[in-house]
Amino acid sequence: MFEGLSDKLSGILDRLTRRGALTAADVDAAAREVRRALLEADVALDVVRTFIDKLRERAVGVEVVKSVTPGQMVVKIVHDQLIETLGVAADPIDLNAPAPVPIMLVGLQGSGKTTTAAKIARRLNEQMRRKTLMASLDVRRPAAMEQLAVLGQQVGVNTLPIVAGQTPVQIARRAIEAGRLGGYDVVLLDTAGRTTLDDAMMAEAAEVKAAASPHEVLLVADSLTGQDAVNLARAFDERVGLTGIVLTRVDGDGRGGAALSMRAVTGKPIKLIGTGEKLDALEDFHPARIADRILGMGDIVSLVEKAAATIDAEKAMRAAERMRKGAFDLNDLREQLEQMQKMGGLGGLMGMLPGIAKMKNQIAAANLDDKLLKRQVAIIQSMTAEERRRPDVLKASRKKRVAAGSGTKVEEINKLLKMHRGMADMMKAMGGAKRGPLAGLANALGMGAGMPSPEEMAKLAEKMPGRLPGGLPNVPKLPPGMPAAPPSFPGAPSGLPGGLPGLGGPRGPGLPGLGGFPGFGKKNYHIVVADSRYPRDGRFIERLGYFNPLMPKDNAERLKFDIEKAKSWLAKGATPSDRILRFLDAAGVRKRPARSNPERAVPRKERKARAEAAAKAKAAAPKPAAAAPKPAA
Repeated sequence: MFEGLSDKLSGILDRLTRRGALTAADVDAAAREVRRALLEADVALDVVRTFIDKLRERAVGVEVVKSVTPGQMVVKIVHDQLIETLGVAADPIDLNAPAPVPIMLVGLQGSGKTTTAAKIARRLNEQMRRKTLMASLDVRRPAAMEQLAVLGQQVGVNTLPIVAGQTPVQIARRAIEAGRLGGYDVVLLDTAGRTTLDDAMMAEAAEVKAAASPHEVLLVADSLTGQDAVNLARAFDERVGLTGIVLTRVDGDGRGGAALSMRAVTGKPIKLIGTGEKLDALEDFHPARIADRILGMGDIVSLVEKAAATIDAEKAMRAAERMRKGAFDLNDLREQLEQMQKMGGLGGLMGMLPGIAKMKNQIAAANLDDKLLKRQVAIIQSMTAEERRRPDVLKASRKKRVAAGSGTKVEEINKLLKMHRGMADMMKAMGGAKRGPLAGLANALGMGAGMPSPEEMAKLAEKMPGRLPGGLPNVPKLPPGMPAAPPSFPGAPSGLPGGLPGLGGPRGPGLPGLGGFPGFGKKNYHIVVADSRYPRDGRFIERLGYFNPLMPKDNAERLKFDIEKAKSWLAKGATPSDRILRFLDAAGVRKRPARSNPERAVPRKERKARAEAAAKAKAAAPKPAAAAPKPAA
């Protein structure tokens, strides 16, 4: 929903951050651009004026933090002002009241009140363990009560039995009494709506509120409403009295102005947002995370929370154990692809990653959409059980059969198999790593001490690229060990990890079907003792240590070498390679023999300088006089 607003604000703020110093004219020009972007996003005019006035007030004369450019300070001010406009902190549904707690849903017809009631009931029942009763008070719309009853069966929540001829006030009183007698914790009241604001609807909602005394009165509003969202929220707040707002169809192509306007005009918090048509597509509204998404900073914490709610912990542990042992087959890959689909697909996942919004054109050009995951799952399902367990048996004839069965081409099957081999190698390397970046990644993916908690990811999100300390975006430096962004990304932030899967940059095994895991260089070189009579196929007799040439020379983790074992193997007659000889020389185990040519001990630059000086001296020396010719005989 915030895509258009995010694009405009990101472009405006990117131009500011490229400048080392800002003048008052630059701030005024940026404020005008922000004002135009908010108005185009259907934000109410009064809200825009207040936003711009506070922005200018904070931007003029602001103290610039050391090591932070003035442009980045303006970005932080815009970020903080967005959070203040959307609400300082998350405000979930309040259930601190004697049971049964009445919750009343109001809104226009077609805004999604009935579906939202089922989503909230499912959320209360499954996540908060609250026994919930739903009641439909809509006696005007055909089959409204039957619709709520069907949704109640789908989510496993009881609904109030339908009694024909009762008024909404009578149904509300009967629902409260049934909730008290049935031992329910929460009673959800789904009221009737109209296509437009109507005095009769407002009077009916006020009567229901007086009869039921709800603890929460939630306005269910369509995020596609536009400028009229302000009038809608103000009318319901004045006539009925709201305690919160629920925005639906946030996954649509709305401009996002409703969220900014309704919260600022009514002063009531946005408690929940509907992110899809399915009954589990309901999320808490976190102002800081939404502001991060609007400014293209991503939402790592929400991504981890979604993963924790979607992924089966036992199945994930079994898969992690198989990955650690190097037994990652196509069945495991299919499970990974299906989990990505449950978490919202590639679009949903990439929308929560920092800096991805700036590369929207590259992603679109690479055809990275949810259909890619479906095609890959179809390819795997078209294989036999033996082929999924042992991908090496897939030869030309088998690939043609799988391509015909899945409706794809042989080239796509080859890409899938290549990606699987790369992922299997990466998983095996992470499973065997004891220290270093691969071991840390293995722990983060659950292959070590388990999946990280949302609190741990919240701390990690503060160190993510694309953020400055204290919430400032566009950090100039990355955490230690993180690679820099390649210069080939137009408009990419300085903190973006090196390479996006499928879009170039450093390549390696990575995300399913996206052609490369970003940000990884060479693996550690293992120092081993091997039998020279056998080919170099990875078999060895004993491991003596490892060497990582990517680390600085003064880092103790660069070289780990068991000198005593090396001495014992040298005594047995083992022949070290040239690089191992240099390690042994540095450790003082083996002294290099004296050079036969003393000139070779001189550094190359010095030898070159000597040769050039000798050539110049020879050229400048006077030539000897020619000898007189001998007389002829």
